[in-house]
Amino acid sequence: MHFSRFSVTLQAVMSTIIYPSPVFGPVRSRRLGISLGINLLPEGGKWCSFDCIYCECGFNADHRTHNPLPSPEQVEAVLTAKLEEMKAEGLTPDVLTFAGNGEPTLHPQFPEIVHRVLKVRDIHCPSAKLSILSNGTQIHRPEIRQALLLFDNNIQKLDTVSQEYIERVDRPQGAYDVQKKIEELKEFDGHVIIQTLFMKGEFEGRSVSNIDEEAFVTPYLSAIKTIQPQSVMVYTIDRETPARGLQKATPEELDAIADKIRALGIPCSVSY
Repeated sequence: MHFSRFSVTLQAVMSTIIYPSPVFGPVRSRRLGISLGINLLPEGGKWCSFDCIYCECGFNADHRTHNPLPSPEQVEAVLTAKLEEMKAEGLTPDVLTFAGNGEPTLHPQFPEIVHRVLKVRDIHCPSAKLSILSNGTQIHRPEIRQALLLFDNNIQKLDTVSQEYIERVDRPQGAYDVQKKIEELKEFDGHVIIQTLFMKGEFEGRSVSNIDEEAFVTPYLSAIKTIQPQSVMVYTIDRETPARGLQKATPEELDAIADKIRALGIPCSVSY
């Protein structure tokens, strides 16, 4: 299958990617297969409750926009048209993925959009899984939690249990308590997939490695054991990053961490 035939139009800016809105792809995801993306953030801009130094969409400040958020009606109409186009070409996505230029759950009508997308999915591609790539900053809100329980793959970020590391690398744009977040992830009662990016290198003269056994991996494994997710996705940097000096974790380093997760009885996939 040649993905060059798919209408994937990405805006490259300063070695970063800004995705179209409200639908983009399909693209081949390292973790999910053939994925049709649903981007609930504004056209041509970024809106996120994190400002990760490794984000492929760049730093928040570099991609401000006054464009409006897509409406639930717009998401439904564009998604329907795209799936009809794909069906005419004999193509079916493996997954519909809420992702894009920031945090999907920030959209004020997120629950309504989830219900609309499920309706369209059931009509046009009932075999496709519904997935989300989220940083977990909004899971304390009951309406967001209820909507996330409707996803086949409720994928939530947890890069470390170090508050200092999160403040320096993931850079939350508001109050964020990682220990409280672990308890909130536990409350999904297993209906959650944890995704974790491991990397090395430096940023602003300080190490950003989170692969050290004692300082990072052992406490992280303890949190995974507490959360008891259905699975874990371990990965590393794949594209250019807005911060220079970052390095990929090696396959051997990722495999070693994945083996420790599996030893807890929790499935773990690895993307190099």
